[in-house]
Amino acid sequence: MSWRLFEYQLNDAIAGAAFPDEAQGLITQLWGPQLAGDEVRGEHFAKAEGYETLIHKLDATGEYLDAFTARLKQAMAQGITQPRVVMERVPDEIKANIARDPTQSPFYAPFAKLPESIPAAKQTELQAEARQAITQVVNPAYARFLAFFENDYLPHARNKVGVSNLPDGKAYYAYLVRHYTTTDMTPAEVHALGLKLVDQIHGEMEALFKQIGFKGSYQDFLHYLRTDPKFYYTNPDDLLEAYRAAAKRIDPHLTEVLSLWMQPRQPWGVEVIPASLAPNTYPAYANVPYMSVNLYKPESRPKYEIQVLTCHEGRPGHNLQIPVAQELDNLPDFRRYAYYNAYGEGWALYSETLCDQPMGLFDKDPYSKFGYLNYQMWRAVRLVVDTGIHADGWTREQAVKYMQDNTALSNQNIATEVDRYIVWPGQALSYMIGEQAILALREEARQKLGDKYSLKDFDDVVLGQGSLPMAVLKEVVNKWIANTLAGKPADQLPYACKPRTVASCAEETAAKP
Repeated sequence: MSWRLFEYQLNDAIAGAAFPDEAQGLITQLWGPQLAGDEVRGEHFAKAEGYETLIHKLDATGEYLDAFTARLKQAMAQGITQPRVVMERVPDEIKANIARDPTQSPFYAPFAKLPESIPAAKQTELQAEARQAITQVVNPAYARFLAFFENDYLPHARNKVGVSNLPDGKAYYAYLVRHYTTTDMTPAEVHALGLKLVDQIHGEMEALFKQIGFKGSYQDFLHYLRTDPKFYYTNPDDLLEAYRAAAKRIDPHLTEVLSLWMQPRQPWGVEVIPASLAPNTYPAYANVPYMSVNLYKPESRPKYEIQVLTCHEGRPGHNLQIPVAQELDNLPDFRRYAYYNAYGEGWALYSETLCDQPMGLFDKDPYSKFGYLNYQMWRAVRLVVDTGIHADGWTREQAVKYMQDNTALSNQNIATEVDRYIVWPGQALSYMIGEQAILALREEARQKLGDKYSLKDFDDVVLGQGSLPMAVLKEVVNKWIANTLAGKPADQLPYACKPRTVASCAEETAAKP
């Protein structure tokens, strides 16, 4: 299997090399050199050498940004740019790296408080060198990059948002659909599936809001959810506390969906997305072993989304699936750290259904249950919107309107989401395609195994080989079904110790006579 997966990755990379993928994705509002300050902010080292290396990097900022500028100019000459409507977010991100007072620069944050293991005289020397690098190199370099971006890149940024407008764009998008879904589905097939699921989930949502007793239309209900202050916090600290409480509600239920010996040994928690990133990024994301949450404009972050979002980005979602894979000590690293989007995002979306049943985390609050259905709708809408933008020529305004009409997401969330789909074509398809594949495999297992079926065994099997393309996952599940029917060992985790201990497999193996 390792051979097949290695071959799969190489063939996918070869297919992608036929298109200007690297040039298309050089810079967006979600990644690029303008966000380097936030990456550096959290650096810390025990010894002076680590900080000396960081100063060398700061001293190289000018060369790096000049080279990056040259690469952007090369892409522009090929006719490859991001849409202006989204790239207008980037100048403010660049400006966040320029600080008149070097001690207020994000690049100085690691030097503000150095560890006691470094002598005081050396600390003073490192801090002085960092301030000098920021003043003489970092600030001027970002000022030059800002001037280039505003005066050269933005005027040449494209007006149409779909990637199909790039050279060979339609074929490129068709490849991206295959890449992110790990299937052979076409954009048209994905779009049709999205319309079907939107209609199906819409019916479930309408039934629930009638059960709540709301008097009015579905659109009236969405407006009510977006505008009534009772559904929102005004204090970011209250929002953070609510996320942490949601995380703790999940933990006691994890053994209902995964065997005890499969639980990751790595603890997890909730942290805050840096303020400089928050306006342009997601409501939350997994930064294992953390779930990073967005506290920007808490009045735009609905309470009824908190539990389901924590299930997705925390556990049993990404903060369970990724550590389990990394702890498969006897797998080669390229498999332990692999990430097929349809698998990883499919599992995280499937995890939301586990928090519904059997965990029952949405049972006591109908609005929380609606939040769960709203998140399922959100991912179904993505199938329609992403293909609409990149295959069917939708405008940004059309995409925003479709999401407003069909989800209860806040307008702030919708705007950042649509801009994400614009600059990251195809990725948003992986969630619902992956979830639907996992649910179909689970139903097949339930029907074939009858009283031999166990949800925990199924989930063990799905996670037991690490991240997989959908076709390979189907083979793994079918083999487990056949083995179970034949009375053979399930062998769902052949590369990890069973039962696992805090010690690694390597340590256990070495300890044996």
